Amino acid sequence: MDLDHLRSWIGREETASDVLSPTLVRQFNATFDRTSGTEPGDAAPLLIHFCLAPPIAPTAELGPDGHPARGGFLPPVPLPRRMWAGGAFDFHGPIRIDEEVTRCSVITDVVLKQGRTGPLCFVTVTHEISSAGRPAVTERQDIVYRDAASPGNVAASRGLAVPTGSQSRRVTPSGPLLFRYSAMTFNGHRIHYDTPYARDVEGYPGLVVHGPMQATLLCQLAADQRGSAPRLFRFRSLSPLFDDVDFTINATPADDGMNLWTARPGGPIAMEATATW
Repeated sequence: MDLDHLRSWIGREETASDVLSPTLVRQFNATFDRTSGTEPGDAAPLLIHFCLAPPIAPTAELGPDGHPARGGFLPPVPLPRRMWAGGAFDFHGPIRIDEEVTRCSVITDVVLKQGRTGPLCFVTVTHEISSAGRPAVTERQDIVYRDAASPGNVAASRGLAVPTGSQSRRVTPSGPLLFRYSAMTFNGHRIHYDTPYARDVEGYPGLVVHGPMQATLLCQLAADQRGSAPRLFRFRSLSPLFDDVDFTINATPADDGMNLWTARPGGPIAMEATATW
C-alpha cells in the first residue's frame, strides 16, 4: 500500500448542495416512526443531512460491493471492505425545510494502522454543512478500510452483558427499515439489503445495520430526553449489528451530558456515544 500516494488526497475538497423537501422529511419521519413539522421553514429532524446531496454515481460505475468505484473524492485505498468507524457533530443551528443545504467536504487525514486481522486504513473527512448560507453542522467522519473476510469467518461478536440505560428502547432491524434508510441516503452498499452477498461474500451472519442510522437513533434519543438538540455529539463504532436479532438504544445521564450506546442482547456494545448541551 502506497501510503504517500494515499496521503496526497489530504486537502482534496468537494462541495454538493440539495434542497430539503417536505417529502424527504415525511419519508425520514416515517422510517423512524417519528413526527415533526413538514411545512416550509420548519426545523428539520436531526441528522437528516445524511440524506441530502449524497454521492450519485452511475450504476455502471459501482464496484462489486455497491459502493462507487475507488479513486474519486476519497483515496483509492486497496482494501475491499469500507465502513464507518465513528464521527462527531457540532450543531450550530437547524436545517430548515425548503432551504438549500450545502455540504463542503475536505479530506483531513489518511492513516495506516495494523489491526488484529490485518491492515487498517483510516480516512478522516470534515464536512461543513450550511442551510441557506447559515452554519448548521460541522461533522467529522471517520472511515475505515480493511481486508475482506473469508465467508463464514465473521460471526456476531459476543461479550459481557452490558447495562441497560436509565432510558432504553428496543429496535427491530427489519429488512424494510434497512432498505428505506439505504434508499433515503442513496447508499448502494450491498451489506445493508442483499443478504446472500452480506453472508456469502462479506462473511456476515446477516444484513448489517447502518452506522449512521445507529448514530441517528442515539442522537434522537438524547434530544428526546433533554427536550432539545445537543450542542455536541460524538460516537464510535465498536462492533457490528445485524438483522438477525433486535438491539437496544440506551441513554444514561452523565456529569457533563449523556452517555448513549447500542447493543445486542447479551452484548457487546455496538456503538457508544456522548452528547453534551
